[in-house]
Amino acid sequence: MSRSNLDLVNECDGFPYHQVDAIAYAQHVATYYHFQVEGFECTIGYLLPSVAEVLRGLPNWELDDDERTITLIGCNNAPERTVAMTATAMAMKATGHFKVLEKWRNEQYGVYGPRQQLLFDLERSATPLFGLVTYGVHMNAYVKSKAGELKIWIPRRAKTKQTYGGMLDNAVAGGISSGEKPYECLVRESSEEASLQEDIVRKNVKAAGTVTYFYIRDERAGGETNLLQPECQYVYDLELPEDVIPKPNDDEVEQFYLWTVGEVRKALARGEFKPNCAMVMLDFFIRHGIITPENEDDYIEIVSRLHRRLEFPTL
Repeated sequence: MSRSNLDLVNECDGFPYHQVDAIAYAQHVATYYHFQVEGFECTIGYLLPSVAEVLRGLPNWELDDDERTITLIGCNNAPERTVAMTATAMAMKATGHFKVLEKWRNEQYGVYGPRQQLLFDLERSATPLFGLVTYGVHMNAYVKSKAGELKIWIPRRAKTKQTYGGMLDNAVAGGISSGEKPYECLVRESSEEASLQEDIVRKNVKAAGTVTYFYIRDERAGGETNLLQPECQYVYDLELPEDVIPKPNDDEVEQFYLWTVGEVRKALARGEFKPNCAMVMLDFFIRHGIITPENEDDYIEIVSRLHRRLEFPTL
């Protein structure tokens, strides 16, 4: 079945909106445990009951079934919380109960409080279990011919990848490690994933805002389904000379295609793109005047949904 642009947005930004359907939103929120940190008056993520139950009775954790909260306690600062969260994640991994932890990355993601302060670091693969906001960079690389035709570099993910194997991606994409700046992450990922020289990226890349959404993970993400994944992607554009050709530089990318806008749109409609990469591509099309109010009936809805205000603290 052919997907509309709004279908692609709905697939990635799947968590209900209170403003649209207050009942559905309330039902969803009531299902989860609200993750809180002792000393901070805010919720930083949502946990499925099956995850919260595993933490019951463990050191540093306090469950309140009446209030539906689960609180990290007994830690006075970010390093202490990081130790507690790491011990918890490693214990959960050791049980073999959660498949999502089988793809342990040894990458630390930062989790932030209401004033952008670092609360703790956590292993990347564990963040969906706690419903925490994570951050990444996505870049679309493109070429403009002398005649003005725009073509876009599209990589296909390796079929062996544990997540979204064989699907289409943006030219460069990767998660931001704790303490890493988005721009430096982008430069690093450009070399690792697309063999793009640092000087070319630094000279030509342009920051283009963010794309935010609240994803409910499905089987393609690997591991348990229905885990919650609110994300913020820093978006970049890179116009490349015609003689600069991205090439795979690791085992994550199978090959790159140089496609016309029409070819990309057909692949989007076929559902070939990784869900959040489809969102970033739609954002690119809007910014470059390819999707307009004249050719897209759901223009306002799509534009607003690409920039969701997340309900947890962010950077």
